[in-house]
Amino acid sequence: MMINKFRNQGVMIVKPSSIIRSDYKNFSKLCHETDDPIVITNNGENDLVVMSHEAFCRRDAWIRLQAKLASADKQIVTGNLVDHEEVFARLRERVHDEA
Repeated sequence: MMINKFRNQGVMIVKPSSIIRSDYKNFSKLCHETDDPIVITNNGENDLVVMSHEAFCRRDAWIRLQAKLASADKQIVTGNLVDHEEVFARLRERVHDEA
């Protein structure tokens, strides 16, 4: 994960929409140098949220991981558990079926 000089925990970067037209190259560079979304305003009102493709993919993967962890926590709470012998048996079966 990229550590950058622009990141200030809890503070969003806000830019006017005109920066996209007038200085796209530097705006794109800013998007790639931060993992945080950048708020774009239009006529002083929040309009869009922009981030680099790489940051979006990392954020999306983190959200999917959190959903899987929440599902696992729910299974633990409800007692819906499978012992390790059964897990490995299922894995071996999947490997042999794909071979």
